[in-house]
Amino acid sequence: MKHILVLITLSLLSAWQISCKDNGAEPVNDLEQYSNQIILDWNLRAYEAMGGTSYQHSLLAARINAMTHIAMHDALNAVAPRYQTYAFHQKNSEADPIAAAATAAYEVLVNQLPTAKPMLDSCLAVSLASVPEGSAKTQGIEVGKKAAAAIIGLRQNDGAFQDPISVPAGTGQPGEYHVVPPFDFVFAPFWKTMQPFSLQKPEQFRNPQQPALMSQTYTEDFKEVKRIGQKDSQYRSTEQTAIAMFWYEFSEAGWNRVVRVAANDKKLGLLATARLFALVDMALADAYTAGWDSKFHYNFWRPFTAIRSADLDNNANTESDPNWESLMPTPPVQDYPSTHSALGNAAATVLTAILGDNVGFTMTSPTAQVPGSTRSFYNFLQAADENAESRVLAGIHFRFSCEKGQEMGNNVGKWTVENHMKPLE
Repeated sequence: MKHILVLITLSLLSAWQISCKDNGAEPVNDLEQYSNQIILDWNLRAYEAMGGTSYQHSLLAARINAMTHIAMHDALNAVAPRYQTYAFHQKNSEADPIAAAATAAYEVLVNQLPTAKPMLDSCLAVSLASVPEGSAKTQGIEVGKKAAAAIIGLRQNDGAFQDPISVPAGTGQPGEYHVVPPFDFVFAPFWKTMQPFSLQKPEQFRNPQQPALMSQTYTEDFKEVKRIGQKDSQYRSTEQTAIAMFWYEFSEAGWNRVVRVAANDKKLGLLATARLFALVDMALADAYTAGWDSKFHYNFWRPFTAIRSADLDNNANTESDPNWESLMPTPPVQDYPSTHSALGNAAATVLTAILGDNVGFTMTSPTAQVPGSTRSFYNFLQAADENAESRVLAGIHFRFSCEKGQEMGNNVGKWTVENHMKPLE
């Protein structure tokens, strides 16, 4: 009787494993016993090490996030390979995965942000304290160091740490970018040629030419942002003002928060979470690079300049307002396309491809009009649409710039998922 029960149990277990595989669930492996908390923790540690809500170099932040999560993914994938690796190609099934992941994140962050070392040292000590002493821990630390060294080596000459403050070049022609107060500079023009993480080249998804100043599209979008994006607009509803402020934070920060919420809500496994963050952050970083390529290629003016200088645009249907101000401050870079919109759709495209198009979530934002308030969405692309809409409502982008930014983001996200960290056959 005992033997019959054992056979039945084994048969049911085998059927269950096949069923899981057929339905796209994660197969049982050595990492399934581990929580994904170490990934979530170090995503937050990266944010804190960069300065949290006070950091100002969003491009560099996106790059460091991508490096950190690539290292964590590659370290875990070395322990239990399930996906294509990115930079680190060794394997060690004896290494402890928690030690490997934590060390990988730490080594990248302390290399890129050496002034944060005391805080990072403390965080690493906490992470490693949960791992029993022994050979597995030692090997895990070694794997983490090697995975970090691999991605650091790939990025060591990319020029990311140049001075981002630059004097804008231009001829003063209508439609050409001018600095917008309170800024008197253009930010990080060298990022237009930054080495991508996923794309083949920065201009791979360059936007087409923006609408001409005399076109109907430009005229309609000019009038819209002038009306609804003005600082004290009577046409912008209370809800629309809340949307503009909620999404105003740096896009890479907000979308990493979305990933944390989604990974926690979906109870993703350790390696699946590491892969999700890596792909999203690669797409976010490359959306910046692709966006900067188009911004500097077309050098198009912001609504602030366009509205105040409308008497110079040769368009009889646009009326100037020399005192016009936007609801929120305009970032010191060109209008076309909206990289905030590009990043939102890049992240949402990756999240949708991996988790599905019917994943609802609720999140907060440090720039919310009411501190601690939340917004809820029925899927990632709905959130990306609101993210893009917020830039028009804030008065800092034309709608056509947001729409083309979203198209760019869709392309970047799709390319990233289709070409990197694919499941092993």
